[in-house]
Amino acid sequence: MDEERALYIVRAGEAGAIERVLRDYSDKHRATFKFEPTDEDKRKKLCEGIFKVLIKDIPTTCQVSCLEVLRILSRDKKVLVPVTTKENMQILLRLAKLNELDDSLEKVSEFPVIVESLKCLCNIVFNSQMAQQLSLELNLAAKLCNLLRKCKDRKFINDIKCFDLRLLFLLSLLHTDIRSQLRYELQGLPLLTQVLESAFSIKWTDEYESAIDHNGPPLSPQETDCAIEALKALFNVTVDSWKVHKESDSHQFRVMAAVLRHCLLIVGPTEDKTEELHSNAVNLLSNVPVSCLDVLICPLTHEETAQEATTLDELPSNKTAEKETVLKNNTMVYNGMNMEAIHVLLNFMEKRIDKGSSYREGLTPVLSLLTECSRAHRNIRKFLKDQVLPPLRDVTNRPEVGSTVRNKLVRLMTHVDLGVKQIAAEFLFVLCKERVDSLLKYTGYGNAAGLLAARGLLAGGRGDNWYSEDEDTDTEEYKNAKPNINLITGHLEEPMPNPIDEMTEEQKEYEAMKLVNMLDKLSRGIHIF
Repeated sequence: MDEERALYIVRAGEAGAIERVLRDYSDKHRATFKFEPTDEDKRKKLCEGIFKVLIKDIPTTCQVSCLEVLRILSRDKKVLVPVTTKENMQILLRLAKLNELDDSLEKVSEFPVIVESLKCLCNIVFNSQMAQQLSLELNLAAKLCNLLRKCKDRKFINDIKCFDLRLLFLLSLLHTDIRSQLRYELQGLPLLTQVLESAFSIKWTDEYESAIDHNGPPLSPQETDCAIEALKALFNVTVDSWKVHKESDSHQFRVMAAVLRHCLLIVGPTEDKTEELHSNAVNLLSNVPVSCLDVLICPLTHEETAQEATTLDELPSNKTAEKETVLKNNTMVYNGMNMEAIHVLLNFMEKRIDKGSSYREGLTPVLSLLTECSRAHRNIRKFLKDQVLPPLRDVTNRPEVGSTVRNKLVRLMTHVDLGVKQIAAEFLFVLCKERVDSLLKYTGYGNAAGLLAARGLLAGGRGDNWYSEDEDTDTEEYKNAKPNINLITGHLEEPMPNPIDEMTEEQKEYEAMKLVNMLDKLSRGIHIF
């Protein structure tokens, strides 16, 4: 009934009446995502009627009402089949200011039309294969990049940037050819990195270092959404970068990694938004060549170095192991390096473990990232070893029992998901410099058996990668307990009573003769059992 009334007014009414009836339809169906099959033909005709209205000279408010209804109707894939034509796509491109002839975005009154047009294009491209093919024919990716350049450093049009980026993400997700076009022809990597810089309001203090205001306000919801869409688009653009990395690209990847470091050190408007922002940053960091991840840590300034020295002097002299890592003015410092970003990644990993579900999608990316960082960068590995595998003191409990990060990771080494347990074991193995004896000290032989069997290291030894030769220092508590540690379980066990001590001489003689008879039968090939 709603479709019939709206269709009648759209076909015969004037702009004011069309606007009113479509606004009512939009208000009523704003949250509708499933439609009645019986009204499918009416919805198709309504879409066609709306496109005919959009080519007319109508007020901006009427255009917005038309586009809002079109966005709602475009949620139905079947409705899009007859209306997804090149002419109709061009109408939306014109309204979204995606034509190359449109040089500026000066009329603020047109912004709602642009945003609604982009929303419609997102739905249509996502739900229609024909629209996806037409996007290639119309060179939509290039037009979107052009619009993005017009939006650069214009914070009051964040909604336009957000949906422009979302459409870029969808195109690069659905068409692998567009990824290559974005990366090389359209210079998508520096363009999208600049979008992130603008969203985060980054101020550079050095080539790859930005100023961090720990007491500053969180990102606004619009800035956060814009940054998340840019991160997702960048992920698609760089998804194969490890295959095609050249030295000439190192600077651009390092700039992007530095922006992502800044991203990890700021927060969004809510805890959930912060986690979503950091999750997308982790995914993108996984695409960065590992040699460029050294910018995640940076040397301290002279002022910070002096503060660190003061902090170290304040620590008791018997806390030698803890003196390497200090926290000063919210800055995590290790060996003269700022480790804030790595510490955020470690906390992010632990939160994902604590969730207890979706490990493959939520946990493996950050675990893989930390593993590769540790393998390639000595300072990162040593810091993570200090945080995850500190010197052992209390070995009365099994390695998998407890609430520390080490306990949680050891539990994952026997997880039912093969991919999860492999990457958890690999991470701990790398922290131990791929030395079997060191790994067994922290995990026990039983938990590590799967990794060692896969590596062919059940008899001991070390992995294929080279690490520095600095030795681990055992605590006095561990040295004293070591002779009584069960190598299988990895914890201290009380000596088991000897059963022979409680036997009489006759019982001992009987058991000895029983053993002799069993050995005799075994030597003659007779089955004992």
